[in-house]
Amino acid sequence: MDGDRTAYALYLVLFLVLVASSLASRQLPVGKTLKMAAAWVAIFALGFAIFSFRSEFTSLGSRLKAEAVGTPIQSGEELRIPKADDGHFWVEASVNGHEAAFMIDSGASVTTISKEVAAEAGIETGYQIAEVETANGSVIMHRARAEQFQVGEIGRADFPVLVNAHDDSNVLGMNFLSSLDGWRVEGNYLVLKP
Repeated sequence: MDGDRTAYALYLVLFLVLVASSLASRQLPVGKTLKMAAAWVAIFALGFAIFSFRSEFTSLGSRLKAEAVGTPIQSGEELRIPKADDGHFWVEASVNGHEAAFMIDSGASVTTISKEVAAEAGIETGYQIAEVETANGSVIMHRARAEQFQVGEIGRADFPVLVNAHDDSNVLGMNFLSSLDGWRVEGNYLVLKP
């Protein structure tokens, strides 16, 4: 036995002697003493189990929070995004430090931000434009770049975006998804791997 194990064994023996002596000093009938001893063993076994599985309980708490509130779960390097009630995956992203909600759309080639988000994030649109086919038809948008684009702990610098002056929605497109090592749908979660 090494020093740490010896110390733990000594603490365990001292604890058992303390519990046994406290039960013996009460001079209760043997049956009642055994029931109390079993109750103490169960209490400490439960405490030990909670301590041993604390990381799993943390993960469970994160998952319950995600289900209740709809927030993403950072699981190691992966970001797990729960499906919203509308059937889409939504995530809060930071554009040059400004937070905005983005719908994740693998059908969109380029990440698109609204004119309002562009203004609040200090993004200048310039004169480059692009004609984009959307579900509502062709739309002219301005090409721009975000100095910093962040989703959870996944960040991209000098990130290309389109600015849509005709709609207030923000769409996280394939230019972000394809920059990842991988992404997949697992049940009701979209998993992003940086």
